[in-house]
Amino acid sequence: MQRSLLPAVLAMAVIVVASNILVQFLFGQWLTWGAFTYPFAFLVTDLTNRLHGPEAARRVVLAGFAVGVACSLIGTQIDGEFGPLVTTRVALGSGLAFLCAQLSDVAIFSRLRQRQWWLAPLASSVVGSVLDTAIFFSVAFAASLSFIAPAVDVAWANETLPLLGVGPTVPLWVSLGTADWMVKMALALIALMPFRAIVAMVTSPRNA
Repeated sequence: MQRSLLPAVLAMAVIVVASNILVQFLFGQWLTWGAFTYPFAFLVTDLTNRLHGPEAARRVVLAGFAVGVACSLIGTQIDGEFGPLVTTRVALGSGLAFLCAQLSDVAIFSRLRQRQWWLAPLASSVVGSVLDTAIFFSVAFAASLSFIAPAVDVAWANETLPLLGVGPTVPLWVSLGTADWMVKMALALIALMPFRAIVAMVTSPRNA
């Protein structure tokens, strides 16, 4: 591995591990603390893509995926109040969502990298966030996909309630996914500031 990629790999690993831990703790009714840390994985991917190119970004993504798989495997062996901390469906949904979303982010960023500085990181993060949310919550909780792991009880996630407490009646997991997606959208905008600052600092003539 290139020595210059080590900070990106370490940052991605920290984000993935922190998110896997913080997802166990609720923030309000619809979110976990992990919802506020995981979106920064897109920032790491986009910075790597801008500074080192798409191939390097994919390598960082694969490193993050490996760390995520390890976290999921550990989680399946730890029993919580209602069974394993990580179910088969959650582990599968998490891995698929991360890989599809991050690799899509790399592809979209690469296509738009010659446009305005903000377009590539914003568009790639938005599309990646939509994919990540849709894939994870569907695979992990949708009743229609129960055949993935019939032994996993997802009845609690399919209890019908008003969307975010105020909208039309939907399964609980849809509200959880919607709230998660809204946080990702907000952080995609916020992350533009550190993206711009870090790229400018690394590529300045003094650091060339």
